[in-house]
Amino acid sequence: MVNLLNSFRYAWAGIIYCFQNERNMKIHSAAAVLAVTLGVICRLQALQWGLLFITIMAVLVAELVNTAIEKTVDLSTRDFNPLAKTAKNVAAGAVLAAACNSVVMGLIIFGPYVLDFVRRWI
Repeated sequence: MVNLLNSFRYAWAGIIYCFQNERNMKIHSAAAVLAVTLGVICRLQALQWGLLFITIMAVLVAELVNTAIEKTVDLSTRDFNPLAKTAKNVAAGAVLAAACNSVVMGLIIFGPYVLDFVRRWI
């Protein structure tokens, strides 16, 4: 039986794999670092930080699940299969939906700060 410590090691191994090998995870991570940096600059309030981190994690978790589905589908068939294509497309769609949500949340959270900054310089 796998003990709790090993469960965490396996989970971290999956997260690290995704960060090291998946281009889109790197892109999402860079966007997350940018958002957190902007949050520090804007001195976000606690609720805004909470919403920002929920949004960031939603995208990263979606990318992790997408990668797991893609690898599972690849493992199950090498030949073209319309169901395999659908599974991959739906998983990618989940990531796209989370990413679109993050853009909307970014506008909601950072929009007032950006508008204030622009008003000061115009």
